[in-house]
Amino acid sequence: MPLQPSMKLVSVDDHLIEPPHVWTDRLPSKYREIGPHIEEFPRGEGKLPVNMWVYEGRTYPNIGLNAVAGKPPEEFGVDPVRYDEMIPGCYEPKARLADMDIDGVHAMLCFPSFPRFCGTVFLEGEDKELSLLSVKAWNDFSLDEWCATDPARFIPMGILPLWDAQLMVAEIERLAAMGCRAIGLPDNPSNLKLPSYHTTYWDPVFSALEETNMTVVMHFGSGGLPPQTSPEAPFAVWITLMGTTSMACAIELVFSPVFHKHPNLKVAFSEGGIGWMPYLVERADYVWRKHKYYQNIHPTVPPSELFKRNIAGCFIEDEVGMKLRDSVGIDNITWECDYPHSDSFWPKSRARAEEQLKNVPDEDAAKIVELNARKWYAFPEEGFKSCTADTGWRPNDGKPSEYDYDEVMATAGGVGIKGFMDNIADQMSKKN
Repeated sequence: MPLQPSMKLVSVDDHLIEPPHVWTDRLPSKYREIGPHIEEFPRGEGKLPVNMWVYEGRTYPNIGLNAVAGKPPEEFGVDPVRYDEMIPGCYEPKARLADMDIDGVHAMLCFPSFPRFCGTVFLEGEDKELSLLSVKAWNDFSLDEWCATDPARFIPMGILPLWDAQLMVAEIERLAAMGCRAIGLPDNPSNLKLPSYHTTYWDPVFSALEETNMTVVMHFGSGGLPPQTSPEAPFAVWITLMGTTSMACAIELVFSPVFHKHPNLKVAFSEGGIGWMPYLVERADYVWRKHKYYQNIHPTVPPSELFKRNIAGCFIEDEVGMKLRDSVGIDNITWECDYPHSDSFWPKSRARAEEQLKNVPDEDAAKIVELNARKWYAFPEEGFKSCTADTGWRPNDGKPSEYDYDEVMATAGGVGIKGFMDNIADQMSKKN
């Protein structure tokens, strides 16, 4: 059935292309030349030079697929582009609002582009003072310039100095006071040479996020590339498999201490789709029942219980997910537009959403396209300036766990993947 006029589409995964002034306007003068800035580079005879980011002497292109809104698929490509080859809505907030009106989209959450989905470019920075200032500069741009253009139509997110847990906590507290609603974290920190979510490194970060009630957003690929494929495979293989990074992270989290120790932590997976969720959660429960006795796995709380309570997913086009929506959990599904990336249907996002939800009852459709996003991101119709995130819904009603995780696990088995592989290697090394 058609989407009702009262349903305001709220997209939880979109992207902004940073305009050239983001860091040059905000960094101290001593960092202007080595901090992020735009330079022009030759593109070949007869072509205008391309605009590329330069940071500490390293170059980072504006990838063409990141800004294809308004172009037919025949014109897609991965080559770097110029700002004047993008439509202004990619990098200018007022123009973005106009494009949202054309698209029938009421509100959206915009991820970074140059810093990558959760700011991992600054993790690579050699001068960590500059890295920290650059993280804060992007956050200030996101909240004070981009989202402040219309606080009722932009859901503000922030990035963190991932290399230092205490700096992350301080930035979370600063952003919470500014009205931030979401924080980007990598879906595979180990790939980035950071401690995994199975370690205590992240505990103060997750505690701060619980206290402030901001949602963790994990965009697929934020912790690295999908599983390695044949070098001869077309790029389409990688694009198809990107969602597997969300799958892997979701299962790591429900088998980790994270949701046991932090029952009010909200984790939203971005762009990974939802159709895979029922099978993978079912599989996780099956493995839990069979293997919990000799591993470092909670013995009484199944993965499905944690998934349902603490995790949300989103989709652009997922007919399988819509058919399985009750198995996914209606309250755990949100919608995304992905403007201005290649998966977007702009300027026909509302029409495409209507096709996807044609067999979904109005009550469920309203939750999927709007109400769930408002709940998971504490984003009222009045906008993020009207209140702070800590006034919103919490997965465990704000209550702590009914058990002490460390006490429960004190007598549990401890075979992890590394231990398993080490054991195999040890056995293979033995000789008669």
